[in-house]
Amino acid sequence: MPIDKFEDHTLGLESPPTDIEDITPDDVAELGNVTRALNVSVSGMVRVTTVEGAIASVFIAAGILFPLRVRKVWATGTTATDIRGLF
Repeated sequence: MPIDKFEDHTLGLESPPTDIEDITPDDVAELGNVTRALNVSVSGMVRVTTVEGAIASVFIAAGILFPLRVRKVWATGTTATDIRGLF
């Protein structure tokens, strides 16, 4: 097992994410976890519901970490693909 020299450090919003999961856009279901950031493989629009409840569409370029705390990624209005949530 590799050594984690930072395991005793307190995690904060400025810390790098520590987990990742694939997101399948859905017009009904919310995510299991609120994200700290989104990443996509193919650039496009992503329609989201933020942690505070606002619904909006944002353009996310492929390969970047887009810092956004969301609880839902909508299928309708989302054109980006291979979406991942980072926590």
